[in-house]
Amino acid sequence: MDILLNTGSFSLASGWFLIAFLILLMGYVAVIGKRRARNLYLLAFSLLFYWKLSGWYVLLLVAVAFNDWMLGRAVVGKEGVRRKWPVAVCVAVDVAVLVFFKASGLFSGLIEVLSGKETISVGSILIPAGISFLVFQSVSYVVDIYRGRISPVGYFPDYLLLLSFFPKMTLGPLVRNDDFIRQMGRDGIVITREDIGEAAALIARGIIKYCVIARCVGALITAPIFSGSAAPAGSTALLGVYAFAIQIYCDFSGYTDLATGISLLLGFRLPLNFDAPYKSATITEFWRRWHISLSSWLREYLYIPLGGNRKGKIRTYINLILTMFLGGLWHGIGFTFVIWGLLHGIALSLHKLWLSAFPGAHKTGEGRSPLQRMGGILITFHIVLLGWLFFNAADAGQAFSMLGSMFTDFNTGALVSFAKDAAPAVVLMAAGYLMHFLPSSWNAGFSRLCSSGGIVLCVIVIVAAIWIALQAQGMFLSPSDAAGLPIYANF
Repeated sequence: MDILLNTGSFSLASGWFLIAFLILLMGYVAVIGKRRARNLYLLAFSLLFYWKLSGWYVLLLVAVAFNDWMLGRAVVGKEGVRRKWPVAVCVAVDVAVLVFFKASGLFSGLIEVLSGKETISVGSILIPAGISFLVFQSVSYVVDIYRGRISPVGYFPDYLLLLSFFPKMTLGPLVRNDDFIRQMGRDGIVITREDIGEAAALIARGIIKYCVIARCVGALITAPIFSGSAAPAGSTALLGVYAFAIQIYCDFSGYTDLATGISLLLGFRLPLNFDAPYKSATITEFWRRWHISLSSWLREYLYIPLGGNRKGKIRTYINLILTMFLGGLWHGIGFTFVIWGLLHGIALSLHKLWLSAFPGAHKTGEGRSPLQRMGGILITFHIVLLGWLFFNAADAGQAFSMLGSMFTDFNTGALVSFAKDAAPAVVLMAAGYLMHFLPSSWNAGFSRLCSSGGIVLCVIVIVAAIWIALQAQGMFLSPSDAAGLPIYANF
């Protein structure tokens, strides 16, 4: 079990978490029908989980939560008048916390340059797990109160649970505040046979995607190509980008599947966060299928406040580019992330310009012939691939070098040689794309199958997925390759 999924880092896919979650379930039976006791019980485990991940940064989590809970209560004044200053304070404090941790390395480097000393330790500050998702969720809560979508949560531990609910805490998905508050407020929770079957299917699928495909493809293909240890050639560079595309999808969506399945076993339903994004026929459709909760957050709390599409076409394009530019900086303070964000912002703007020039066109590519839709999928996918090249490159120089080699030094011999050495990972990469492009009805059918078989079949399916993951990691990966948090834990 130690090989399986990052035992030391205590992720949702770790041996330690499996043991702790089984213990949690045994006690959960006693409190599931008692709202206050149930929420406090889940909160205690969530804080323990966060402490295991980030140590004493759990105090930062509590402090941010208390600050924004109090500000949320201050938004609604006498006679129901909503005040703006609590919203401004919330945004200022939360963004300052986020920038401090996200840009600490950049700031420390500037300090070292200006001071001439290399002993500044600011850059070595560890980033608290899930700090971005914590800030985004907390800001949206106060803004939603100001907009009148929700009322302030009266009991602080309930708000702290909204922020820290352990399945979604570190990597999301970001939940709608009104929906999660409603789920927390239920007096009783009924977990149906269908819920258990769907949870088992999600957990099993998540384990295969995250533990087998993402880990093996990342260690055996993506890492050696992007680190430069593989033979430099345009063909291997292209393979590396294709590999990273399925790696990051299986890594993030697989972890999200785990979070969603675990939540269902507790009676909570998290929103859909991935919907086969590489099936998108336009870049707009891609952002409606990829990291849906973040895309929705950026639209509702950044793009629309900037003016959205309400201030003319030119301003709309600027707002799109600025939104994606800031989305790139959210992933990291670096030129590669700036290019990634600008690429998507410009692509979205060009697509909106196309829709303006041809009013009969469709935002999502629906209504096209199968051949037209296939062409749209190929074009969109390769725009996304270009973005992934910069997203994963160590710096812009490496990205441009790899891109140039694809047109000047393709060398199929190097590709064949590399593919032979990494044959298991190539097969898993192909399997990942196959899983992704299967009809969505297959996933629904798998869930129904698990439901029809009852708890026994659900347990068998999950255990089988764990066994497959253990065998794959034991055969193809070193313990260090099998360890580590998901890719998006870095953001």
